[in-house]
Amino acid sequence: MRMVEKRQLVVPGDLLAEGDYVAGENTYKEGNRIYSQKIGLVDFDDKKIFVVPLKGRYIPKIGDVVIGQIVDVSLSGWTVDINSPYKAVLGVPEVVGKSFSPKLDSLTKILDVGDVIVGKIVSFDRTKDPTLTIKDKDLGKISDGIIVKLTPTKVPRLIGKKGSMINMIKRETGCEIIVGQNGRIFIRSRNPEKIELVVKAIKMVEEQAHTTGLTDRVKEFLKTEKGVKND
Repeated sequence: MRMVEKRQLVVPGDLLAEGDYVAGENTYKEGNRIYSQKIGLVDFDDKKIFVVPLKGRYIPKIGDVVIGQIVDVSLSGWTVDINSPYKAVLGVPEVVGKSFSPKLDSLTKILDVGDVIVGKIVSFDRTKDPTLTIKDKDLGKISDGIIVKLTPTKVPRLIGKKGSMINMIKRETGCEIIVGQNGRIFIRSRNPEKIELVVKAIKMVEEQAHTTGLTDRVKEFLKTEKGVKND
């Protein structure tokens, strides 16, 4: 007998199921009962029950700009991985105009599996998957760059007060940088060495987010690195 619903939030020690069930990731079994080991969302596959941990994962909020990857295409739109326990839905109306007909036109010609997009969360509650749009300014498909991951809770530190940190990194490196609230950062430049500098700066933020004076240290690091490379 299952005691929880799919995507229900649980904490360590919560009873998930009893009887003929298999303990999956982040769960443990005592007798014929299965309990949660971590804070997370319940999921199950037939008789296997597991918990998707929340730590380090992105929980969507309406208005957030995120970087996602297309993982499935259907007649009604696209499914998008947004580095979250939830998959996002990108409907056809949030991408193309009313003249588009899914029966006559192929969605894969617009966005295909593997494509990377910048989207905005337009609706979400924990009973259904978040929905995205890419129709606003500065949203849409992106390419010719790299994606770097940052713990989502540290994204505000990378951005800085009124954009102080990220704008400084852009000035010092000349790279195009898009920060997703879901912990994915897109970096584009014709100069691989400048991309490498941005990656190192992001790593500094990841490791030192709890410290003061970080913006100044990152700036000094970038100036020093540029000086070494120019010698």
